[in-house]
Amino acid sequence: MQVVWFKRDLRVFDHAPLASALRQGAVLPLVIDEASILFAQDQSLQHGQFREECLEELRRELLKIGAILHRECGEAVQVLEKIWTTRKFSHLWSHEETGNALTYRRDLAVRAWCKTRKVEWIEYRQFGVIRRLKSRDGWSNQWDMLMRSPCISPIQRLSGVVLPKSIYSDAHPFKNFSDASKWTSQTPKRFSEIKDKPQRQRGGRKAALMLLSSFLEGRGANYSKGMSSPLSAEMVCSRLSPHLSQGTVSIREIVHALQEKRVEIDTLPIHLKPKGMAGAMRAFESRLYWHCHFIQKLESQPSIEFENIHRGFDGMRETQFDASRFQAWSKGETGYPMIDACMRMLAQTGWINFRMRAMLASFSAYQLWLHWREPALHLAREFLDYEPGIHYSQIQMQSGVTGINTPRMYNPVKQARDQDPDGMFVKRWIPELQSVPHDWIFEPWLMPPSLQNRFGLVLDKDYPSPIVDHEVAAREAKQRLSLFRQATDFRSTAKKVLSRHGSRQSNDRNVTERKKKTPSTTSSKAISKRDTQGTFDFG
Repeated sequence: MQVVWFKRDLRVFDHAPLASALRQGAVLPLVIDEASILFAQDQSLQHGQFREECLEELRRELLKIGAILHRECGEAVQVLEKIWTTRKFSHLWSHEETGNALTYRRDLAVRAWCKTRKVEWIEYRQFGVIRRLKSRDGWSNQWDMLMRSPCISPIQRLSGVVLPKSIYSDAHPFKNFSDASKWTSQTPKRFSEIKDKPQRQRGGRKAALMLLSSFLEGRGANYSKGMSSPLSAEMVCSRLSPHLSQGTVSIREIVHALQEKRVEIDTLPIHLKPKGMAGAMRAFESRLYWHCHFIQKLESQPSIEFENIHRGFDGMRETQFDASRFQAWSKGETGYPMIDACMRMLAQTGWINFRMRAMLASFSAYQLWLHWREPALHLAREFLDYEPGIHYSQIQMQSGVTGINTPRMYNPVKQARDQDPDGMFVKRWIPELQSVPHDWIFEPWLMPPSLQNRFGLVLDKDYPSPIVDHEVAAREAKQRLSLFRQATDFRSTAKKVLSRHGSRQSNDRNVTERKKKTPSTTSSKAISKRDTQGTFDFG
């Protein structure tokens, strides 16, 4: 018997482990509900609910090929031992996973168990991430090769495969993740006390394919220009990121869809070519590349989940953590309307666009001078599309502790004026400011008391005063940061970081593309720029 272990790859199409296992004989599709991972510090109720929706569609897709999804509650080694005791199996199939420290330790334990039971564990690459990578040279070429290779065709229906009823079952103690406390005593209070986000995206492959289709059919035409503002990003971004994090679609599948759309557009007469779509697709594919680029950093250095990428910054913020500032930031009560509006949108939807994510992280690190670890965990719970590899690389980049990126200190007032010029976004998410005139909407603390009374907004009663003076705090942060960057061994350590994690400006991807005489997807200039700016999500 072949066991196919589904983790964050909840689909049937373009699923190499499933396709390979089916060629060997009887297959048991397996999902394991591990309390230690599902209820970890970086998880929240929305993640569990989204996963449940994805699993329900996976169950139905497996039924179409004659397979029944088997689910077990427990830790991975315990579950595998239980199945193996009931019926010996020779192979365990799955995709590689670059997750958090918990999944890494879990996989080490599973590897040891497989060795003991003489079970061969075969893993396939799901993303462009390469295990045991010695050098980033040529990495982008390998990404291209994987993404241009054919998708795994839909699986033919099974025939004549019958497994014992004691194993072959989809029985499960809960149908909704909010009921998870019924099967484990490890459920944290936040899972039973906090409700699901009312406006979050729904899970499942159908939802993902609809998003991809609408993006390619015109919704994404203004992608490049509209992704920075929270007013437009909600519509023009692909919104596929939570589906990639749970694997209802593969990156390769999306890249192929982009290529098919390019071919279709190329055949149209000039006057019928959709305006903006060619550039939008190039920009979107670039971000898919960066998705894997950042996850590779965590794969190559797992410690960045907990430690500064550049260890020369150790001790810079750790001992000065202000819990009251953290609480105000996490609740959207800093007194800066754009910061608070973004936090409140996250609380309701689980999503905000990449520039606003960078601003939130930057504000917590510089103006509030918070060490990045606790803000990272809070945002992990808030982001429906939380992907550890991207998340910890980005939070460190925006906190200025990588040593290879130029610190970017976002001005929350300037960002508000640039990205929400009429105050529509702020007023949508902060109803207390609905009556405040446009001239004061981004700096309500400047309103004289007479105007506050006139417009029904009394500071520190209806809405808080600024928690800090953002300009003064930013200047102080620059001075503190500069002291650490002046250390004698700072540059030598930064060079090592760059060698290990930096993109290659020689851009072997473009060399290969020119040899093929096909259009390049990402310029060397773009790669260099993106590696310094970063991308908190992937479109």
